[in-house]
This record gives sequence, structure tokens and C-alpha cells, in this order.
Amino acid sequence: MRFSRYRTLAAAFALAVAALPLAGFPKPASCAAIRLPKPAPNGCRLVVGIVVDQLRADYLERFDDLFGEKGFKRLKAKGAYFANAHYLHACTYTAPGHAVVTTGSTAAVTGIIGNKWYDRETGKLVESVTDDETTGVPEGKGASPRRLIVSTLGDELKAATGGRAKVIGMSLKNRGAILPAGRAADAAYWFDDKRGQMQTSSYYMKELPAWVADFNARRIPDQWFGKAWEKALPESAYARCDADDAPYEGRFAGGGSAFPHVVGRGDKPNSRFYDEFARTPWANDFLADFAAAAIAGEGLGADAIPDVLTISFSANDLAGHAFGPNSHEALDMTVRTDQTLARLLDLVDQKVGLEKTLIFLTSDHGVSPVPEYAQRQRLNSRRIPFEQVAVAIKRALDAKFGEGAWFAGFSAESVYFDLETLAAKRLDRADVERAAAEAALSVGGIAAAFTRTQMLSGALPRTPIAQRVQMAFHPQRGGDVFLVPEPFCFFSDEVSTMATTHGTPYPYDTHVPVLLMGRGVAAGTYLTQASPADIAPTLAVLLGIAAPSGAVGRPLDEALLDRPAAPTRSRERQPANSK
Repeated sequence: MRFSRYRTLAAAFALAVAALPLAGFPKPASCAAIRLPKPAPNGCRLVVGIVVDQLRADYLERFDDLFGEKGFKRLKAKGAYFANAHYLHACTYTAPGHAVVTTGSTAAVTGIIGNKWYDRETGKLVESVTDDETTGVPEGKGASPRRLIVSTLGDELKAATGGRAKVIGMSLKNRGAILPAGRAADAAYWFDDKRGQMQTSSYYMKELPAWVADFNARRIPDQWFGKAWEKALPESAYARCDADDAPYEGRFAGGGSAFPHVVGRGDKPNSRFYDEFARTPWANDFLADFAAAAIAGEGLGADAIPDVLTISFSANDLAGHAFGPNSHEALDMTVRTDQTLARLLDLVDQKVGLEKTLIFLTSDHGVSPVPEYAQRQRLNSRRIPFEQVAVAIKRALDAKFGEGAWFAGFSAESVYFDLETLAAKRLDRADVERAAAEAALSVGGIAAAFTRTQMLSGALPRTPIAQRVQMAFHPQRGGDVFLVPEPFCFFSDEVSTMATTHGTPYPYDTHVPVLLMGRGVAAGTYLTQASPADIAPTLAVLLGIAAPSGAVGRPLDEALLDRPAAPTRSRERQPANSK
């Protein structure tokens, strides 16, 4: 894999971010834009952005023969399919990925460096979208995009149309709904797994619109109480998977590890049932129904001013953690997602018209094989308790600098030092970083340890892994030492019940599909190097608006129609298997 295209960007953005205070980034309202309430030049009335949480790129090939003609295959046949798309950052988690797809940026610039991270200002672990100044609507805790530093495609479209474009995000997860929609969005909605309904935040509104209240009143999840998630296909289709009852798979919310999975126990639906429901394919169908209600209720795509609807399907990730990528559940969930996608595309065609719609589909990250499964394949795989790393670092620092309370916090793959301890001992921060990094490398399964000083100075090795780490580092939010596990290894809590996870800079976590379909898009399969960061700049060209403020991706010009022909740089820039 070639990274020459991003090497200069990696160092440049790290240094640029380091030189600016957090408040120095432009807010969406001040981003350069056309500000003319005019139609998109390609006649687009609606942008539908689809993120399938934990849809690893190889799923589209492994399960291709099991798909229908109107889901993934329709997007691949009638759209541009970038089969070599990778995230640029190392922190391959849900929030960073969702922050990339409509900003065209990377974690080093968006500021969304993980699902959660240690915040030095408050001394607490914060989540990517938590916001104590907001409340939930109709009730519960609120959330907002305030920690997202840069603008999104929707923010720029709002600015370009004088606020007339509507922008709405939705997901089962709050971060999956909020981050792709952006700071200027009209609304973001997510699933309340305590009450089994869709909710929003006071950041957007004080009460739910009538169409949302009516949708919640239908109590759709309750229809599945006590039902069993059965296999969608004949047993022979699952022969490509691992055993259905592999001992290292998770258990389905108190049930067994094998099909069928009964959802809901007791006399009536409760919070436990709603948590189980969110891990089934029915939850994706539920979200597709909500998307249909949003299109009708908000009149999305009803006039010449384009709107944006982002939809993030979370059930794939919630089930994927429990069972892993080689499970019967992963196959079944993906096939059922294909069916849900087909129904959603048909609905958009009926309500708006696919010829008036720009659609993109991608994922926020991939997933690692279950370590015990990988070990059976004779791969060097293990779970690394992060506590072992902390103990090794403390012993080394105590021995070199005297005993101390060294740690302020841990998050993602980062160690945060207690700066008061360093100041009291009059220690040079860079010296402590180096000692801690060396100690971390003594723990089995750790491949690399990079220090804050290295990242601030752009002095990381010029390797693909190191550059992805650079693209994940934000000076105000990042830690002091960033750790990279060896391939097929990952950090795990001692009490974790997950079969597997993601978060590394390796292809099984970074490689995701990127598909674009709509007017102005040249159909074909493209093998050029690409990234989900390229989606927003490409759509900005098609919509005739400014690219988001932190964009580092490129317009995928090889897949754009009616663009000036560029000199042929290499044969690989030509689409393969064009349709």
C-alpha cells in the first residue's frame, strides 16, 4: 500500500494543529461558502449518506453471491465502487470514523480522536458527543456535536443555501447520528434503549416533531419481543464461516452463542429487551423505517434545494463485537443488511427519485478476527490487558525517576501523564515519554510506542503505521504515549465480554468500502488508492459548494463525469470493469 500521497499531509497537519489554539479553527457558520439559495448544478435534491457500522471491506466480496440485485450490487453496478479505500488514522473507532465521512478530514484535525478520551481541562474521561449543557428530548441525557472542530458537508450546504437545505442524521448510536450531520444540522436522532424510541437533544430542539412522536407511538421494537432471530439462508450458505457454536464467541444477551437468538424475556418489553433488539437485524429495519418517516415528515428532497440525510446502521457493530467476522451472525447480518439497503433505495427512488439523489455508502471501521480464531489459523494473536502496560510503565518510571503517581488517565491506545507529578519532580516531559515508551515495548504484543514529542515535531518514522498514528494525534486532546499492538492483537479489559474489537491501524480495521451513486458519478470499479475522507470533497464538487473546512481528502475525479480530462498518470487510474 502506498502512502506517499499522505505523508506530507500527515506532518503538515500535525504541526499546523499544534500551532493553533483549539478555538482557532473556524466554526461552521464562518466557513467560506457560496451562500446563494440555488439548486445543485447536477440537479441533486437529496444526499443520502449511509454508514454501516463495522462493515469490513472484504464482506462485499466474501458474501457477494448471497446478495440480491438491488442492494450492494445495485450500488456497485450503477455507482463508483472504490475497492481500495482505507482510513488514514490509527484510531479506527466509531466516533472518529463517523467524523471523517462528511468532513473529509482525519482525527488529527476533527478533534474526534476516539469514542472517548481523557480531557485535561476537566480531569475526566469524556465521550465524543457528551454535552452536560444539553438534555435529552423527550427525556434523559443530551448530546451534541460541540467537540467536532471542523465543518461537515451538511454545514457547508447549509451555508451555501442560506440555511434552506435541511440536514438530518440518524442512528441507533448518538455519535453515529450526530457527527456525520454536523454542527449546523437541523436534527440528529438516536435510539433510546431504555424506552425503545427515537430521541434527540435540546441542542437541536425543545420537543420532538409530530412525525417523530407519531413514529414512536407505533412501538415498532415491541413487535419483536419474544421473537427469535433465525438464519435467513439455507445452512449450506454458512459453510464458509466458523462453527456456529465456537466456544470463543460471545453470548447473545444472556442466550447462547448459536442460532436461533431469542430476543426479550419476561412479561413485557424492558430496557434489557431494547438492548438486545439493538443487536439484531430488525434494528436496521427499524432505522430504515425511521428514515422513510423522516423523508415524508420533513419533505426531504421535495424541492430544488438539496437536503442531506445521514443514516448509520449500528446493529452490525453491536453483533459483530459479540461474534466476530467469521461467524454465522456476521454473514447473516450482512445479508439482511443488503435486503434492508435494497428496501431503502427503493423507497428513496419512489419518494425522491434516484436520478435526483446522490448516495454514498461506507463504514466507520473494520474489525479484527477473534484472537482465539486467529490462533487456530496459526497467527500471532492475543488480547493484551492494558493493566499490564500500565504496570510495566510505572515500574520503569519509579525505577528511573523515583516513585510517583504517574498517570492522569488512559483512553483508546494512549497514556496520559499527571503533569503535576512531572512538575513536582522537575522532570522533562520528553524524557518521561521516552522511558514510558521503552517500558511499554517490553510487554508482549506491543509493536510500537510513539511519544507526544515525536508527533508534535513530525519526527515519526516514515512508515504507513506511523503516519496513521500521526493522523490520529490532536495536540490538545491526545495523550503522551500512543501504543500500537502487533497485528491480530488488541488491548482488552480483563472483564471484557467482547469476542473481538477494532481500533488498530492494520488493514482489517482500516479497509472499508466506499461507494458513490448518482448523477455525475461514473460507474465502475476503481482500484486507485482512496479513503472515506475523499467522500465529502467529491460530493462538494458535485453539489457546487465549498469543501468542509478541515478536508484533507481529494475529489475522486476519476469517478466524476463531465470533468476536464486529466493527463493519464498511470494505468491504475483507469476504472476496472466499468459498467
